[in-house]
Amino acid sequence: MTDSQRRRLLQALGIGTAGVVLGSALLAPSAFAQTAPRNLLTRPVFDTDPFQLGVASGEPEADGFVIWTRLAPKPLEQGGGMVMRPMPVTWELAEDNGFRKVIKQGSTLARPELAHSVHVEIEGLPPARPYWYRFTVGEAISPVGRGATLPLASAQVDRVRFAVAGCQHYEEGHYTAWRRIAEEPLDFVFHYGDYIYEGPDTGPGERKMGGRPFTNLRRHVGGEIYSLDDYRRRHAQYRSDRDLQAAHASAPWFVSFDDHEIDNNWASEIDQDGTPPELFMLRRAVGMQAYYEHMPLRLRSMPHNGRMQMHHRAGWGDLLQAHFLDSRQYRSDQVNGDRDGPQNAAAADAERSMLGAQQEEWLYDGLQPDHHRWHVLAHQVGLANLAMKPRDGGDGVIHSMDQWSGYLASRRRLLGHIQQAGMTNVVSVCGDAHRHYTSDLLQDHEDSGVICSEFLATSITSGADGMGEDDDFTRTTRSLNPHLKAMIDKRGYVLCDVTRDQWHADLKILDRVMVPDEKIKTHASFVIERGQPGLQAA
Repeated sequence: MTDSQRRRLLQALGIGTAGVVLGSALLAPSAFAQTAPRNLLTRPVFDTDPFQLGVASGEPEADGFVIWTRLAPKPLEQGGGMVMRPMPVTWELAEDNGFRKVIKQGSTLARPELAHSVHVEIEGLPPARPYWYRFTVGEAISPVGRGATLPLASAQVDRVRFAVAGCQHYEEGHYTAWRRIAEEPLDFVFHYGDYIYEGPDTGPGERKMGGRPFTNLRRHVGGEIYSLDDYRRRHAQYRSDRDLQAAHASAPWFVSFDDHEIDNNWASEIDQDGTPPELFMLRRAVGMQAYYEHMPLRLRSMPHNGRMQMHHRAGWGDLLQAHFLDSRQYRSDQVNGDRDGPQNAAAADAERSMLGAQQEEWLYDGLQPDHHRWHVLAHQVGLANLAMKPRDGGDGVIHSMDQWSGYLASRRRLLGHIQQAGMTNVVSVCGDAHRHYTSDLLQDHEDSGVICSEFLATSITSGADGMGEDDDFTRTTRSLNPHLKAMIDKRGYVLCDVTRDQWHADLKILDRVMVPDEKIKTHASFVIERGQPGLQAA
């Protein structure tokens, strides 16, 4: 930053002028506009690049989007290696990636209370076009990221392309799938959850994965995470990956948390270990704070009293309406000891909910026949009611109690609502199960006909290289579920290409994630014709 740039910045921030409010033009929209902090560090100096966690954009609307970064010159040290003082960060937005035409610029504060992360909500932009952004602090300049505004609600839109991905266990493979996503021409990315895993470093030796010997490719830093600094450091370790950073910089993201951002299979105020709820809520609160600090989220999602506002909608003109759901924060506790089991009376209890009554009502209010050609449910866990054989070879069939199959009343209400509303243009996208599963969705009594279809995306790395299709679990699961059209234990993502009359999806896979830079393949492709529910092989 030149001396003249610094003088203009300090003047805009009111530095040295008691009682001057930070300029709304520079900080807007911000809930933190106030007199310049007494402890403001006006001339930060770094001997190491402070932008080691990259940049990101997210939650686009027709007139703007969020841009994000976090200052962390030493990401795995406490505080990211930062001086514990607020400091000014400038940003620029341009119409080209060379920044020949800068159309907006401003400054915000990176504060230690939020781990020196910044979330700038840019407004007042024309709709339906890309933009490029970058940040500056001191003499350091960030990488360039690409954002985009949505089309107006009234616009005719002919095509939207997006990727569905998540479950990125750091220890279990390279993030090559994120690099391949970065290479795709996409309108947005939907991350369905499990951005981090909360477990401890399991050491350098061999362990078991799916009954097979496995040695971690990479290792977590530290033990199981509980404190705010633990969660911040784990996010920073994941965010340090260059392939993941490339995907964040390539397109705007919509994000959801699932369970591992806090603790495996948590549900509302209950964890899997029997911790008293009032104690688990302390852990949940710091996990949510660290999640907010590392995601391109709007201020509306900033945690308040240990809760986050995560469900919302976004639309791409008249083509696509997306309903982003939160299936962790309001759900009832899992039944049957949180283990796969039979769909008994407890699993079907009408008093239990996956979304909570308020979110469920919100969803139904917006999930209605309207001018949109398609509606998508973007959420965390499988809606398909998949039957499985017990892994110990026992008799009968079992179902996941953590997915919608363990919340039968909620599942019946949702599919019943879609059917009763006469909607034949709904598609579900989700993840969590570490395999691709592509299914037509029926009511559990199987006499409803196909109501809609689902693409459950496999993991980025969780499960390592995988078994492909040549395993007993795949064979028995496919035999038990006639409406399951594809299933494979490989890593990758789902690529959706939505046009006015057709939804096309490719199940993308990598042969290996334990070696770097593998080529991406298409395992299978499917088409849904608008107005004709049901998957067809493409």
